[in-house]
Amino acid sequence: MKVSEMLIPTLRETPAEAEIVSHKLLLRAGYIRKTASGIYTYLPLGIRVIKKIMNIIREEMDRQGGQEMLMPIIQPAELWHESGRWDVYGPELMRLKDRHNRDFCLGPTHEEVITTLVRSEINSYKQLPQLLYHIGNKYRDERRPRFGLMRGREFIMKDLYSFDRDEEGLDKSYQKMYQAYTNVFNRCGVTFRPVEADSGAIGGSTTHEFMVLADSGEATILYCDSCDYAANVEKVSVPAAGLDPTFEKLELQEVATPGAHTVEQVTEYLNVDQHQIIKTLIYKTDKEIVAALVRGDRELNEIKLYNALNCLTLDLANAKTVEKVSGAPVGYAGPVNLKEDIRIIVDPEVAGMVNGVTGANKGDAHFINVNPERDFKIDLIEDIRMVAAGEKCPSCEGVLQEARGIEVGQIFKLGDKYSKQLKANYLDEGGKENPIIMGCYGIGVGRTMAATVEQNHDDNGIIWPVSIAPYHAVVVPISTKDENQVKLADNIYGKLLENNIETVIDDRKERPGVKFKDADLIGYPVRIVVGKKAVEESMVEIHNRNTGETINVSTEEVISTVQKLLFAK
Repeated sequence: MKVSEMLIPTLRETPAEAEIVSHKLLLRAGYIRKTASGIYTYLPLGIRVIKKIMNIIREEMDRQGGQEMLMPIIQPAELWHESGRWDVYGPELMRLKDRHNRDFCLGPTHEEVITTLVRSEINSYKQLPQLLYHIGNKYRDERRPRFGLMRGREFIMKDLYSFDRDEEGLDKSYQKMYQAYTNVFNRCGVTFRPVEADSGAIGGSTTHEFMVLADSGEATILYCDSCDYAANVEKVSVPAAGLDPTFEKLELQEVATPGAHTVEQVTEYLNVDQHQIIKTLIYKTDKEIVAALVRGDRELNEIKLYNALNCLTLDLANAKTVEKVSGAPVGYAGPVNLKEDIRIIVDPEVAGMVNGVTGANKGDAHFINVNPERDFKIDLIEDIRMVAAGEKCPSCEGVLQEARGIEVGQIFKLGDKYSKQLKANYLDEGGKENPIIMGCYGIGVGRTMAATVEQNHDDNGIIWPVSIAPYHAVVVPISTKDENQVKLADNIYGKLLENNIETVIDDRKERPGVKFKDADLIGYPVRIVVGKKAVEESMVEIHNRNTGETINVSTEEVISTVQKLLFAK
């Protein structure tokens, strides 16, 4: 196509709303435009990239035996009530009513729809296994949409669902998808890592996230320097150190700590180490108020606590609630003599502590020589803390390292979580009814596009991997007033198209510098410049966007040179 006829509204300045590189560049290069908070329009260049990612996904799903279908965006509330998730999913579920006052939601995922479909269409072991997928829009009312396509309220997703007769079949389906996802992200040209993860609202036993490694990633990944272990920090657990039997348990004592209400202030005032502090955090769930205890040098892992409590909502209590249950302002609460009898959830490290320090449940005071079990009750011992880089790997003797990642895909072993609840059963060879064993597998299409930009850019713009670039090449005539240059540029452009090289020609009446800047910003893998040398010496300039290298070749060698740059293995 001619650039003069295309909608490519490039921007010289970065919009104020953009925070991370992909958001800035996709806006500036004319790939997307904001419609509302967390909702974006894909412009022509953007949809070309999206379609290429979708095509790669389709090819890899189909290669593993996946069958594409298309499910509705609007889902009836009855299905969600039947699965029990209408309330569990919380405020992120976009709900609406029709003219008859019937409840619906905009689908954030499609477990309910696909499971009830399979319930009505599959009834025999002879019809299993099945791998069914679709690619469509999803909707989640994010509390804080941000980072452009990374965390939106409307987004494009591929979700595939596997249906097997037993766990052995699920294992095979899971491995198929693991391999398919590996192929997808390799073909998209990103550096990624599969990591163990928490299953969240989807549920199930085993799950892996596919993380594109990038400093801008919202997720923290811990990986071993000696083995293949890698996991989302929300998932990592390491054994707590055993109790040293030589420690003498000293007598509980209250001490004054005026103005010391943070861990740092208390350790400095009492001249103790942070690991001697027992940090007491008060949380409010949909069912109860609890006290969660971790060591002073640790961070509490809210995902682990949420799972341990099996609750629908989990929020850090406000100052009023903290004072109500402890009798003290924030920073002075502790498990000893709490004002109200609430459940106390203790991390194993705290359970094994001797002579710790906690808030005394009164202002400007702490207890020293606090010993669990002796000085306060423990209702539940559960791993509820964040593991940090530098700690021992849970799989070997190695040391955990830290990286940032962008989740672009996740695969789950659901088991019978949905099939049992929704009564999706099959009859085996003996006529016995069994629940179908399920898995689900999602890829964020727009997020993959944004994550690719996070990894592939420089100060001048985007550097697309060839496999998903909107166009392979751009032909730039230096002077649109020179008929010979224009004619030669048109001729090269036509030959590139004939050889299946997706090409545009920048025929705009702009200065060469403007065209070059736009070409770099947009990220065409190859730029072919037709100037005086092309007319006088039959030589054109070819610029490789990935390497930054520029070479001069004869007009006869343009096609073969571009093909090598784009497609050589």
